[in-house]
Amino acid sequence: MADAANGRAGGDVRSIFPQIYFRLKAELLEDPAFDFTDEGRQWINRMLDYNVPGGKLNRGISVIDSYKLLKGYELSDDEVFLACALGWCIEWFQAYFLVLDDIMDNSHTRRGQLCWFRVDKVGLIAANDGIILRNHIPRILKRHFREKPYYVDLLDLFNEVEFQTASGQMLDLITTHEGEQDLSKYTITVYHHIVQYKTAYYSFYLPVACALLMSGENLDNFVDVKNILVEMGTYFQVQDDYLDCFGDPQAIGKIGTDIEDFKCSWLVVQAMALVNESQKKILTGNYGKSDPACVAKVKSIYKDLNLQNVFFEYERLSYLQLISSIEGLPSKAVQEVLKSFLHKIYKRQK
Repeated sequence: MADAANGRAGGDVRSIFPQIYFRLKAELLEDPAFDFTDEGRQWINRMLDYNVPGGKLNRGISVIDSYKLLKGYELSDDEVFLACALGWCIEWFQAYFLVLDDIMDNSHTRRGQLCWFRVDKVGLIAANDGIILRNHIPRILKRHFREKPYYVDLLDLFNEVEFQTASGQMLDLITTHEGEQDLSKYTITVYHHIVQYKTAYYSFYLPVACALLMSGENLDNFVDVKNILVEMGTYFQVQDDYLDCFGDPQAIGKIGTDIEDFKCSWLVVQAMALVNESQKKILTGNYGKSDPACVAKVKSIYKDLNLQNVFFEYERLSYLQLISSIEGLPSKAVQEVLKSFLHKIYKRQK
């Protein structure tokens, strides 16, 4: 099972992890449940390479990093392979949601290239490709984890997090209906609800939960850990929203468009809670418009309200609260896992 990682258990995870992708892809292209034509195999091969491995891979690699900290010893080749396989399941999961999300949002680019549905001869075939991406996950799990005592728990975990993420996406979509755009709906309660379900569960809780299951733990005993990770995911999204407006495009790799896209951003939620009547009129009259002059007026309101300092204070207090919660956990190994997550994202610039 561990051929791809053979002799490399002690090596750099970032060099091992991409190798496992090619192993898993090759297995899926020969899946006995489907009689592939050459054309079908070529399509899946191209679709996977375009959508799965192109991101930062932080979610997937976090499974291996977390598992190593939980076990506290040098992992065997087999353990490295299995942790990598679970990490890639999360990257497949991410690709599935991004492919469909881009269709729903009518987006143009993703990870520095055209969205998959905008690629020549793809179009709405991308909707079916999203379904295929999601169905690859149980294929990988069945092939490599079926004999493990935590196999059913893994299936349940992915199903549960998928439901939570899809529900968060629904909240996001119905809150920003075209033609029904109303900034008064953008409250901190609505914001937290969207972020918690759309982002925090799959980006922060899912990798650690996979590592805990591999370690033989019962997730019912780690509700406090889940809550901390969801809070961390919320903090991460607030950072994202801040960087979308105030970050350096060279550093973050994109030009932010949350204002133009009428996003339920942390910044506009804070602004709506702080504006006076004249500022509110300017904000509601210009938010969600692509005209650079309108965007400049919104940013001017943000600066007048000193939202950069509001964010810095939020960041400081969030960090202190997260550290306090983490240090209250009984397991030192779990504390190390969560602190490693937090230190990767604290005061990030991209």
